[in-house]
Formats: sequence, C-alpha cells, structure tokens
Amino acid sequence: MRPDTSSQCRRPSAAARPARSTSGRRAWRRPRIPPPWPPIAHGSRRCCRRYQCGCTRCTGVRVVEVDAANRASLLADPPDADAAVTRTPGIAIAVRTADCLPVVFCDRRGTVVAAAHAGWRGLASGVLEATVRAMAVDPRDVVAWIGPAIGPRAFEVGRDVLDAFAAADAADAACATPLGDGKWLADLPALARRRLARAGVGAVAGGTWCTHGDAARFHSWRRDRSAGRMATAIAIVTGA
Repeated sequence: MRPDTSSQCRRPSAAARPARSTSGRRAWRRPRIPPPWPPIAHGSRRCCRRYQCGCTRCTGVRVVEVDAANRASLLADPPDADAAVTRTPGIAIAVRTADCLPVVFCDRRGTVVAAAHAGWRGLASGVLEATVRAMAVDPRDVVAWIGPAIGPRAFEVGRDVLDAFAAADAADAACATPLGDGKWLADLPALARRRLARAGVGAVAGGTWCTHGDAARFHSWRRDRSAGRMATAIAIVTGA
C-alpha cells in the first residue's frame, strides 16, 4: 500500500515507499510529507485522475467498494460518499481535504485498503468506524494513518461540535480546550484516535501535521478561504 498526500502528485521518497510483506504485497510503512512547496491550484484534481478513483464528500458515513468492474463508472461519476475500500491490486483510491482529516487504512496482510474523509460531522457520525467495518477484516489487523488536517491550536468550534462528540462518549470532551464565550479548540486527530481505538483498530499513526499552521506545505480552507485541496491516496501494489 502506498499512502501519498500531495497537491502536486509528487512521487513518494524512498523512505516513504512500503516494504514488501511475506505475502508478496507491499506492507505499510509510515509515509512522510515532502519538503515545502508552493501550492498549485487544482493539483489535487490531477492527483485524483491519476489515482483512478475519488469520492465526492458528503460529510456522512457512506463507504463505497471499488473493484475492476465498477472502477470506470465511479471515476466518470464520483460517488457521494466519504470513504472507499478496495481489495483489487492496482486500484488507488483518494480523498480530497483542506482541513478535514484524511485517514487511510490497510490490513497487515495487504489484502484490503481504504481511504476516508473525516470532517467533524462525519467523524462524529462514525465514518471511521464504518470504514473499518467495510474492510471486513479483524480490526486488530488494521493499520490507520491520519494525514494533515487542522490542528488543535487552530480548530475553533462551538457547543454544537462539542456536544456531537460527547454524545458518543462523554470522555471525548477532554479533546477540546475551552476558550470562553462558548468556544473551544478541538483536537480532531485525538478524537479520531479515540474512535479508532474503540473500533478495535490495531495501530494508528500520523495526525501531527496542521494544515492551518503550515502554508508552505498545505492548503487550509479556514486560513485561505480558497478552493485548494490536497489528495491523499492509497493502493495495493504488487510485483514492484
């Protein structure tokens, strides 16, 4: 599996490329963000075309499965979904984000990969848990990587967001820091880790890059109010 987050479709460095597993398919290795680059408009659209399948985000929990039979139709008409799963080598799936969480998944045997777009509404509604279920493997064998998203020092939210997360687990409110006047700073990566842990996911990495605070590398809707997006993609690669 090759996770890749880029606004320019850059080839991952050697350090970011996966190692071969005993099954002959590539095993997951923690990806690295490339050095700073100037944002390029519509770069992630080129990425999604290259990566063969992307989703039209709907801040929900719908997960689509991509295979050789439906790949062309899904590419021509991207589905209204926030996550996708594939078990077919050579098909890469991508999600586009600019502050929301991109999360990619694989199982340790390299038989299934998934990508999810997790805005706060989708995260609170259970899009990550739905993605893990759609992979149809033991969650303890799943590895997840959280890509660049707005960080805990920049994501200011109101009571509605806090209540949405506390509804699932009151302890999740600890992932928000009060600012006063009915505002909090929410830690989306921490909330994602908590939900993935409750879903039984075996390992979680990433979640350390803030899109809002790093204009040299990342688009941020809250910072720029622009249409710029990054694409995060993953695929099963064999025979390479």
